[in-house]
Amino acid sequence: MPRVKRGFKARRRRNRIFRHAKGFYSARGRIFGDAVEAVRNAWQYQFIHRRKRKRDFRRLWIARINAAVRSLGGSYSKLVHALKNKNIGLDRKILADLAAVHPDAFKAVVQAAG
Repeated sequence: MPRVKRGFKARRRRNRIFRHAKGFYSARGRIFGDAVEAVRNAWQYQFIHRRKRKRDFRRLWIARINAAVRSLGGSYSKLVHALKNKNIGLDRKILADLAAVHPDAFKAVVQAAG
């Protein structure tokens, strides 16, 4: 009786994993069991870091806004409080872009806030 080789479905499952493991170091890209482990860990890291990216960008924007406001003699927390009180609805991403690319416009926003 010939051995069972599983065939198309198993090959498709293995090849899907190997496609995701392409470029991994050593056995992690070539041996199925190691590749499965590496790919699953990679997927977990991707999931985690998609969320972390949002936190990192917010921190970057806050640092840029703070640096720009301090050069004008204020502080980040006072600026955000003043913007909220005056109902100026600019988010941190826009404020950071203004501070970096259009300093005159940023200065006008700071003066309008307070």
